Amino acid sequence: MFSKWRKYSYAAQKQQRNKLYLVLVWLAAIFVLYMALNNFFFSFKILENESMRPALQAGERFIVRSYGFSRLFSKGSEGSLQPDRGSIVVIDPSLERDQGLPVRIADNLVRFFTAQRTGLINRENRIYIKRLVALPGDEISMKDFVLRVKPAGQAYGLTEYEFSARPYHILPPQVSPLWDESLPFSGTMDTLVLADNQCFVLSDDRSNTNDSRTWGPVSTNIIAGKVVFRYWPFTRFEQF
Repeated sequence: MFSKWRKYSYAAQKQQRNKLYLVLVWLAAIFVLYMALNNFFFSFKILENESMRPALQAGERFIVRSYGFSRLFSKGSEGSLQPDRGSIVVIDPSLERDQGLPVRIADNLVRFFTAQRTGLINRENRIYIKRLVALPGDEISMKDFVLRVKPAGQAYGLTEYEFSARPYHILPPQVSPLWDESLPFSGTMDTLVLADNQCFVLSDDRSNTNDSRTWGPVSTNIIAGKVVFRYWPFTRFEQF
């Protein structure tokens, strides 16, 4: 093997090394671009369940505007990280814990070379797509599965629909007339005032209780981004 290698001239060997360096530089540049876009500007998500019917269906794919860049330069200010009421957001509880920059870079590296099939941080089963219905400081209550919201400083409240910039519909479950309002998941909730760093998120399919009705209010720190486009299936392409 050594004699075979010696048959190449110095110029040929240098050319081979330069080609290898160029490939490595291109791979590094693509990875850095991918990591920057995925963490700080936008990402791609898949809805895994039917919790957001009728607006969204399981298996649909979305482009999400990430809040990583805003969070990086907000210096603790939450104002720039808040989407509007009625927005569809991505909740990522793993953001509550700082994994450290080396771990995050290694995780992105593994995801990059495995086409998002695996990673070092187990986050795939901990990401939720929900509708943001109330912001920090809001006073909220629920009647017949519809949230009523009174923003801080206002004298009156309105339904969640009236505060949303885009119309949407919910799927209220069929509740037996014998189901007392004091029982869990009856569609009624006592008045609650959100703290300065809390939001309230709900499923559009209100029979799905995997939302703030069971978690409680969520921290603004774990709102990873806002859904802006549905790109698959093409027949249901839509901007949000």
